[in-house]
Amino acid sequence: MTEIPDETIQIFTTGGTIDKVYFDMSSDYQVGPPEIATILPAVGTTTSWEIETLMCKDSLDLTDKDRMLIKSKVENCPWNRILITHGTDTMVHTAELLKNVSGKTVVLVGSLSPAKFKGSDAEFNIGFALAAVQLMPPGAYIAMNGRVFSADRVRKNREVNRFEAIS
Repeated sequence: MTEIPDETIQIFTTGGTIDKVYFDMSSDYQVGPPEIATILPAVGTTTSWEIETLMCKDSLDLTDKDRMLIKSKVENCPWNRILITHGTDTMVHTAELLKNVSGKTVVLVGSLSPAKFKGSDAEFNIGFALAAVQLMPPGAYIAMNGRVFSADRVRKNREVNRFEAIS
């Protein structure tokens, strides 16, 4: 068996706003292919990574079964650094489920507007999360808006459309 280098980052994609493609003014959309697969090569990252799409769903449509699949994939992943693209509405719920996974650094990231939109926060958030997954100690985190939050100390403030720490 070949040894897997520590610096490889496993990326699991689940969908969410980051991958949304809109079709008309009435907000008809579908979750498209993972944008991170386009963004990482375009920015010239030299980090070693692998991508696996687990699902293409809005996070409001994720079920407990979906979250258990995510947890199982994380627990059984041969790499210790895992980045998960995820919709922001239920990202905290998924992060809380992953907080007790032992020996792995897991960072969830999303965007507040689709990656395909001009001025989207997607590219910045992905780059920031890529750095966070390499620098943070084992645990589960959310990387959004230029900050890293522990899975059990964060909430999405829908009024200001930002993530914030809670005590």
